[in-house]
Amino acid sequence: MQKSMIKLLSVADCISLINAIFGFLSITIAFIGEIRLAFTFILLAILADGLDGIVARRTNESKIGEYLESMADMTSLSIAPAFFIYTVYYEVVSCCFYKHFILLLVLTVFLSLNIIRLASFHIMKDKKIFIGLPASSSTILIIIMAYFKVETIYILPAIIIVSVLMVSNLRFPKPGYKIDAIAAVLILLTIITDRNFNSIAPIILFIAICTYIIMGPFYLLMSRKKQ
Repeated sequence: MQKSMIKLLSVADCISLINAIFGFLSITIAFIGEIRLAFTFILLAILADGLDGIVARRTNESKIGEYLESMADMTSLSIAPAFFIYTVYYEVVSCCFYKHFILLLVLTVFLSLNIIRLASFHIMKDKKIFIGLPASSSTILIIIMAYFKVETIYILPAIIIVSVLMVSNLRFPKPGYKIDAIAAVLILLTIITDRNFNSIAPIILFIAICTYIIMGPFYLLMSRKKQ
C-alpha cells in the first residue's frame, strides 16, 4: 500500500519545514518594513537548518530529507536574504537607475550561485569537509552587513565574493558540535540583544564568520601537511 506524502515526513523534515516557514516570514515581514524582525527570522531559519541536520544524522529515517532540506534552504538562505538586502538598500539605490540595476544584478548573482550550491550539495557532500563555502555562513555575513546598513561600496563586493566562494572548489572544515553550539549561542545572543551592548554579539558573530572564511581553507591545508 502506497504511503501518503505526509507520512513520509520525519522529525528532521518537520524542522526543515520550520526553516522554510521562517524564511517565508522574513520575506513577508521585510516587505512591510519590519527589518529587525525579518533579520531575526533569517537567523532563526539558520538555527533550524543546523538543527535539522543534527536530528537527521541521529535518526537517519527520512526518504525525502535531502530534497526537502534543499528546498527549505532555497527559501531561507537564498530568496529571503536577497529580498532582505534589497529591502534595506531600496531607498539608497532608488534615486539612480544604474545603482538600482547593479544591486539587482549582484543579488541575482547571489541567488543563482546559492541555488546552484544547494542543488549540488548532496551530490558533492563529504563527511569531513565542505566543498565551497556553506550557504549559512555566507548568509550570516551579508545579512549582518545589511542590517547595519554598510555602504554599498563594501557590501556589494562582499556579496559577489561569498557567492563565488559558495560554488568554488575551496575546502572548508566542518565544525564539530562544540563549535556549532558556540555559533548557535552567538546567533541567539544576536537575536536577543540586537544592537544593545554596543552590538557586541553581532560583531563577534561577524568576526567569527570572517575568520572561518579566511582561515578555514588554510587550516585544512596545514592539517594535510602535518599528516
